Amino acid sequence: MTVFELISKLGASGIKLWLEGEQLRFKAPKGMLTQDLRDQLVAKKPEVIAFLQGTKVGEESLPIKPVARDTPLELSFSQQRLWFLDQLEPGTASYNIPVALRLTGHLNVEVLRQVFEEIVHRHEAIRTTFIVKDEKAYQVVQEPYPWHLSIFRDLSELSQQDRDRALIELANNEASRSFDLTDGTQSRYRRTRLMRTRLVRLTAHDDPSQEEHVLFVTMHHIISDGWSIGVLINEVATLYAAFIENKPSPLAPLAVQYADYAKWQRDWLSGAVLDHKMDYWREQLHGVAVLELPTDFMRPPVQTYNGTSLDFTLSAELTAQLNQLCLTQGVTLFMLLLSAFKVLLHRYSGQTDICVGTPIANRGRSELEPLIGFFANTLALRTDLSGNPNFVDLLSAVQDVTLAAYSHQDVPFERLVEELGVDRNMSYAPLCQVVFVLQNAPADYKVDLAGLQVEKVVLPNSSAKFDLSLSLTEIDNKLVGGIEYNTDLYCAETIACYLRHYENILQAVVADINVPICHVDLLDHAEKQQQLVDWNRVQSDAFCKSTIHHEFEKVAERYAEKTALVFAGQRLNYKELNLRANQLAHHLIEKGVKIGDIVGLNVNRSIDMIVGILGILKAGAVYVPLDPSSPLDRINYILEDANISLLVTQRGLTSQLVSESRQLIYLDEWQAITGKLPTTAIDNLNLPVTDEDLAYIIYTSGTTGRPKGVLLPHRNVIRLFSATKEWFDFNEHDVWTMFHSFAFDFSVWEMWGALLHGGRLVIVPHELTRSPQEFYQLLLTENVTVLNQTPSAFGQLVLADESYMAVPDAADALSLRYVIFGGELLDFSILERWCDRRGLDQPQLINMYGITETTVHTTYHRIGLDDLKDGSSIIGRKIPDLTLYILDAQLQLLPLGVAGEIYIGGAGVAQGYLNNSELTNQRFIYHSVMGSPKQRLYRSGDLARYLPNGNVEYLGRIDDQVKIRGFRVELGEIEAVISDYKGVQ
Repeated sequence: MTVFELISKLGASGIKLWLEGEQLRFKAPKGMLTQDLRDQLVAKKPEVIAFLQGTKVGEESLPIKPVARDTPLELSFSQQRLWFLDQLEPGTASYNIPVALRLTGHLNVEVLRQVFEEIVHRHEAIRTTFIVKDEKAYQVVQEPYPWHLSIFRDLSELSQQDRDRALIELANNEASRSFDLTDGTQSRYRRTRLMRTRLVRLTAHDDPSQEEHVLFVTMHHIISDGWSIGVLINEVATLYAAFIENKPSPLAPLAVQYADYAKWQRDWLSGAVLDHKMDYWREQLHGVAVLELPTDFMRPPVQTYNGTSLDFTLSAELTAQLNQLCLTQGVTLFMLLLSAFKVLLHRYSGQTDICVGTPIANRGRSELEPLIGFFANTLALRTDLSGNPNFVDLLSAVQDVTLAAYSHQDVPFERLVEELGVDRNMSYAPLCQVVFVLQNAPADYKVDLAGLQVEKVVLPNSSAKFDLSLSLTEIDNKLVGGIEYNTDLYCAETIACYLRHYENILQAVVADINVPICHVDLLDHAEKQQQLVDWNRVQSDAFCKSTIHHEFEKVAERYAEKTALVFAGQRLNYKELNLRANQLAHHLIEKGVKIGDIVGLNVNRSIDMIVGILGILKAGAVYVPLDPSSPLDRINYILEDANISLLVTQRGLTSQLVSESRQLIYLDEWQAITGKLPTTAIDNLNLPVTDEDLAYIIYTSGTTGRPKGVLLPHRNVIRLFSATKEWFDFNEHDVWTMFHSFAFDFSVWEMWGALLHGGRLVIVPHELTRSPQEFYQLLLTENVTVLNQTPSAFGQLVLADESYMAVPDAADALSLRYVIFGGELLDFSILERWCDRRGLDQPQLINMYGITETTVHTTYHRIGLDDLKDGSSIIGRKIPDLTLYILDAQLQLLPLGVAGEIYIGGAGVAQGYLNNSELTNQRFIYHSVMGSPKQRLYRSGDLARYLPNGNVEYLGRIDDQVKIRGFRVELGEIEAVISDYKGVQ
């Protein structure tokens, strides 16, 4: 068995090999390392180690040899990637590496110029430009030439404040100036385009030792990296000290140049060595997911690199505790900090497949250490966080992944992207969108030479190559660092939360290394106070403990002669409506209806519909709305599921309804209802119905393929209007439309919004709900003031309004005070054209998110100008007598901006589902949120997030439920019907 066959067999058995220094390490699943494999591994151990090093037994590693410069010089894999990006986005400064150095003391500018001239002569990478030949890029090394040290400006005459401002402006301008990778034909002073130096004089002083200058050095990443900056600064210091005394360069000649390395890299990373290393990465990164962290702003279609950074420091006490924890667990500080960062990313994204990049110097060979060039590589460290592991187990997994990645670090990240065939999305960085760095020492570059002090100037960062990059360094026994972030995705307040929650995770694992990662408490006391108390303060039950029909009777007495209902030319005043409802109630009682009985109501849109609802409620019964336009199978299922023995309906609607024993009452045969009633049947009934008794059962679509009946008591409806009174001034002058089906809970708001305030309810004929132009005319004719619409329906009405207003000399005859949206996701963009003509005040536009199980409406948001610009769907704040929490899968509060499921508690929550205790227990839970008192919460299945201002943004569903014109539709219900057909599997 060859060494390659042995390694392949070990890999197929799930056995992972890696090198730790010169030692061979392996990790094997239990029982997989057989004695035969063990013997083979021991016998071939030297060959295995050599193979992993890319050598043969007895041979040294493939040497890096100088190559002839008269042949085409290929790019390294890293250079090839940056070349591609530069061709994709020419003129970008995203891959500039800017450094600013403060020089204190007497500066000899000519000597400094000579220093850079020597460095350019010494390092071919700085003199390298690029050409394209036969559609392939090659390096071109220019001949050495005199160096020109540009003098920016003399700022010594400015005040300190103006000087600081000017310096920052100069730094930003310099960092944002792009390089031309192909231009090697400029004047003799500007022949090189990939490094530039600029000098600024800050202060003048009688004592030369007190002078100050700032030197800006900017290089393109294609010829440099972070290590190279250190090389450059050290060489500047060494050469300046020598040249100021007229001594020759003390630097040892370079054995190889970057072009030699690029050739060596392509020769070495080929054949069996590349295959073995690539096999590891193919397995490790197969199917890696894009990390979808929540953002403050919509992600641009093409990735931008606009950025900045936010600094933070961990206390010496916490830093010491972390270092001690590393000792006890046998891991490095890098592994511990990375594990905590992955917990943060998991909790923010909700994803369990977390891949984080980390840069490495990639200078494992001594001849590469003194070179300026692009050697740095990025390792993609992927971890599975599913199953809510304890932190100590996650730490072990991160350790394994990190060690294995180090053993295969030679494969350039760019080659991985190419070989793995990663789907390219221009809005994301490939493989890793987030980076973690732990630096061994701060790169402050403090040097004292020949009377000149040199130190790095910290200037504002204005770019970000990734969505987020967390960088840490241990300085003076403290961990200090910060997050570099893309400003087109995040605002500073969000990043501050990231840092705060990261520290909270570290505090938690120090306290208990065995804590399950989903039980780590991210939020601090102030954040919990904000979500639990400030935004969820519940208004006491101040509403009238009454019933719907009792409250209606009070209104009917007060506004007896006022029109209550309008339908297709028919009108009924409050007195007439109340009288007819009383007559129906008496008739129902005669038929045996008792308090709490369930009565079906199957009627077309008409005045009879409202009479039927009121009559059933007055009889103390519970109405179940059955829309005749619904599928017949659905109607029959509801009749059977609710065990409806009495159905209030109309002639012609019952011929196909199942059941011979069911009693039928026809509202369109009124004489049959009132013929035998006593004269007192017109009086109100005073039955002992309470606010806790059920008022109606509305069936919604079900995930199991069957609709489910939601149980709603009288109190839920009464408190809905008292709780929202502070936002609306509904009154007897209002005219409402009943646009929606009475089997859709939006109708509850429409009916009682009008009839409990003395307003007029216009029942919209079915055909008008499908004709925006005719419906618009109805709004004009009836002077409607309160309009309730699903966004999809309103989008059609906007077009009708445009057509009407386009007529020459058309008067704005709409009387609308409010347009209230609900039932489905509101895309604010559909409102732009409406608001361009009418503004936002007349009528007011209100977005109200709601669920049948929480009684029509749950939140309120008055739409403003910012909403139209933002593009997100803001549903606002919860109704005062409710609570609204956004929780993760472990029922933990989430940070602001992080998506989770909406849980609703308070006075509007339904009693549950009819005849379905199992589903009721699943969806209506008793729970204590973060130590708050235990309460009954409805699990909505809706995704949302809290914004910093306390508003809730709706994001969609966590399941397959969809909304069609406001109606809840479970795809499982459609699937169940389709699966009943023969031939469908």
